[in-house]
Amino acid sequence: MEGLHFKTKPHLERTLNILTVIISIVVLTAVVLMDRPEYKIQTDIDFTFLAPIHATINGIVAIILIAALYFVKQKQYDKHRLAINAAFVGSALFLISYVVYHFTTDATLFCKEGNIRYLYFFLLITHIVLAAFIFPFILITYTRAFVGKFAVHKRLARWVFPIWFYVAVTGPILYLMLRPCY
Repeated sequence: MEGLHFKTKPHLERTLNILTVIISIVVLTAVVLMDRPEYKIQTDIDFTFLAPIHATINGIVAIILIAALYFVKQKQYDKHRLAINAAFVGSALFLISYVVYHFTTDATLFCKEGNIRYLYFFLLITHIVLAAFIFPFILITYTRAFVGKFAVHKRLARWVFPIWFYVAVTGPILYLMLRPCY
């Protein structure tokens, strides 16, 4: 693969695997704890301004993921790598901001009545479950390419990509549905 010249190094791969497990446990634990009242952080800063930023970041990540898919299909691996790095950084910034937001801000409840509630809660539940499920696999897929295991990376990416994309797209949709309730 042109432009990608990493050699597999067992110690690097092992270190990245350990980091993937640690980061996944820390992030998933934070996500579980962030809405519990006993873990709320009291602050004078109003972080509600972050909600539209989260939706924007997710929307940008979705667009970048489409570009990354296009580049890999065109065998433009350097551009693919740059796009995936950008999506990875965007998702990381989103996640940090999202955790800060939810540790400091009470959840906004969906305020609409009727059938739209079913759609909202379907999207919300699938978004949350798939985001929690896919997070470690995004890291694993990313690290496989980083250490040069492109066959494994490709096998993983075939199913990781659509789930990551779904999560990135449903984030802004959920924000727009919830926006009148703020």
